Amino acid sequence: MSDEKKKTTEKQPKDTVKGRPAQQKSNATQRFIPIAEIHDDTVVLKNGGIRAVLQTTSVNFNLKSEEEQNALIYGYQSFLNSLDFPVQILVRSKKLDIDNYINHLGTLKEEQENPLLKAQTAEYQEYIEKLIEYADIMEKKFYVIVPVDAPTGTKIGFIDRFLAHIRPDDSLSKLRSRRKMFKDLRKKLTQRINQVEQGLMSLNLRTKELKTKELIELFYQSYNPITSRYQKIDQVELANLEDIESEKEK
Repeated sequence: MSDEKKKTTEKQPKDTVKGRPAQQKSNATQRFIPIAEIHDDTVVLKNGGIRAVLQTTSVNFNLKSEEEQNALIYGYQSFLNSLDFPVQILVRSKKLDIDNYINHLGTLKEEQENPLLKAQTAEYQEYIEKLIEYADIMEKKFYVIVPVDAPTGTKIGFIDRFLAHIRPDDSLSKLRSRRKMFKDLRKKLTQRINQVEQGLMSLNLRTKELKTKELIELFYQSYNPITSRYQKIDQVELANLEDIESEKEK
């Protein structure tokens, strides 16, 4: 074998899974993500369960007086005790994204007729871009995930759970089963959402249920933290996804 052929062979990375098709290699990671679909403001899991995501405001606990802190603790305890189902509370930190604001400054700069104001706007835009780049400013968002799991007729043992983990592929039969159960599960999910919202309102927290577009963006940014900073989800693509889901329902 010539030296040139040896170099070419060495540069090609070897796949540790033998006999795996090229398309399967590219989708290997997606196979292990438990999410099957996102539609009707709902996250649908491969096992048939559904989830709703509520974004909530926050309270600066340290700035409260002792009496106010105790009232918050007792109120939060009462809220948790009022629930007869589990919830997940998520605090998500990410780098501050103000691309829309920077683009708005760029538009204002181009619209300025006064040369002095145009130069000042350009300087301010450059200052904000450098501040975000070097200061590494983070923002926190708070979410409550409300679940409804699909009913199971039999108890799932350890072996069945293990097999489901190593064989995570979705199937047409699972899709049909999810479609049949979705309406009933969604009604139950709506009741739980109302219960959680009322409990959080008692703590002076405002809530907002994430819509389909916002859910897609949330999971896209969560699974692609670096890529999502430079490649935004196109609004047209999100609109097309909604059209596809509406056509499926028809």
